[in-house]
Amino acid sequence: MDLELYRSFTQRLHARLEADARVLGLVAVGSMAELGRTPDAWSDHDFFVITVAGAQESFRQELGWLPDSERIVLEVRETAHGLKVLYDDGHLLEFAVFDEAELHLARVNDYRVLFDRAHLEADLRHLRERSAAEATSVDVERSFALFLSALLVGAGRVARGEVLSGSSFIKQHALGQLLQVLTHCLPKGSETRLDNLDPFRRFEWEFPEQGRTLQQLLLLEPGLCARRLLDFAEAQLADQMERYPARAVQVVRNQLGPWARSK
Repeated sequence: MDLELYRSFTQRLHARLEADARVLGLVAVGSMAELGRTPDAWSDHDFFVITVAGAQESFRQELGWLPDSERIVLEVRETAHGLKVLYDDGHLLEFAVFDEAELHLARVNDYRVLFDRAHLEADLRHLRERSAAEATSVDVERSFALFLSALLVGAGRVARGEVLSGSSFIKQHALGQLLQVLTHCLPKGSETRLDNLDPFRRFEWEFPEQGRTLQQLLLLEPGLCARRLLDFAEAQLADQMERYPARAVQVVRNQLGPWARSK
């Protein structure tokens, strides 16, 4: 979707919801907020709708309030409060509907209030501060331990012949934990572009060399990928983590050696 169409959709959504007395506010989040980032051809619409108590479920169930709702080809309830909606031109919406009492369940970083009948700004600032605090409170040692265990489980499953399951452990579960550790331990610029809600987002923008290496490792056969991810993690983190578990890493390496060669 080009930028003109994108902004037109935002305006039409805004107008429709502001005309409904049951709606207390509309909050653009992510790239839709346009805070330092302009939506591009791949951007979806991310937003929160805040309603009066008792109305929120009807907005989740009946989507006629969305612009061009007759062009919706897919809708799926992702969480108790959130949905994904796909249009026939490929444009995707990701949104959640809350009443005021439910809003505290949200997590948010970039946001822009498009209209507000309920003085939501203070609650949203608190949500952003809480989300940022949670992002900085990651237990690095725990995440690294989960990275090691996911490598071990994944490589064992691959060696057993459960390649799909094993690959998922290595290239998703283990990678996710490793990214949590890397984003907390590697030196960052003063104006970091990382997404504190998702360690995968824009990792390669902040750490281009590490991002390129990880992308290459993910193209490897999963058993070998596990071994190379462990080598990469040691090279990046042995001198960065306060209590790097060198003995545990060696045990995992000893296990991964023959398993990585068995498939």
